[in-house]
Amino acid sequence: MWLTWRAATERALYGEEGFYLRERPSGHFRTSVSASAAFADAVLTLLRQVDAELGEPEELDFVDIGAGEGVLVTEVRAAAEPALRNRLRITAVDLSPRPLGLPERINWRGGLPDRITGLAVANEWLDNIPLDVAEQTPDGPRLVLVNIRTGEERLGGPLRPADRAWLDRWWPLPQVGARAEIGRPRDEAWASVVTRLTKGRAIAIDYAHPVDNRPPCGTLTGYRDGAVVTPIPDGTCDITAHVALDACAEAGRRAGAISTTLSTQRDALRALGITGARPPMALAGTDPRAYVRALARASEEGELIDSSGLGGFGWLDQRR
Repeated sequence: MWLTWRAATERALYGEEGFYLRERPSGHFRTSVSASAAFADAVLTLLRQVDAELGEPEELDFVDIGAGEGVLVTEVRAAAEPALRNRLRITAVDLSPRPLGLPERINWRGGLPDRITGLAVANEWLDNIPLDVAEQTPDGPRLVLVNIRTGEERLGGPLRPADRAWLDRWWPLPQVGARAEIGRPRDEAWASVVTRLTKGRAIAIDYAHPVDNRPPCGTLTGYRDGAVVTPIPDGTCDITAHVALDACAEAGRRAGAISTTLSTQRDALRALGITGARPPMALAGTDPRAYVRALARASEEGELIDSSGLGGFGWLDQRR
């Protein structure tokens, strides 16, 4: 069966017996959440900042979009001080079933809440929103079709006007054979988050690229059992592609964001106190166990802010 990449990926990831409805993501790829509890600590610091900016409302939302196995919401709630925890309204958004053992006070739902007053975090969510792939030909860009069983590709028809307009603005194809991933569905998804934000901040975190440095052949990738594999949309692997966060930022502005910051995870986490600094050697002499714990924490923080790894993620921060 031949489908567009968007339709094939939707079917492979979220259709009946799709990858994300059947598999535990942590068994296939490493994320900031699974790398260290320090990431949850940074998100909690961010949540405290938003709480202060909003004047400590009676109820403060924390929404984790693409919550996976519920690790981030669980760790943030556990680490929050009682006064804040009692005011938190935590919502985990994911299409997979509610994880066993998730605290009862955490809401689990398949779609976004109608209103968000507080903080919404989408960590590696946008990169799993299916999109179409286009290739430049002598007659203009055409859709790329994929065989859902083998991953073989062939050219399909021309682009719809809205997709062609997005391509012209955000990912111009300079030569025949160049490919692009049409990020319009991700723009729309992100705008739907910002639209629901009554007051507060929305953060999108993903591998990203800017309009003046798009990869000429695209970034479509498959993951299975911790390894990079050919992205065959047969439901046996994760299929992902990097995100045009600058295009998402513009969509967020049109949806009502009043301020926008684009940065890297390295810079964002360092500003939230994640530095990877080693503990002083003197601690090894006075409290060896504490020194070992602090050293392990420094190593974890170092992974989160490593510019050649997780620290290279893009961070889009928008406020309403």
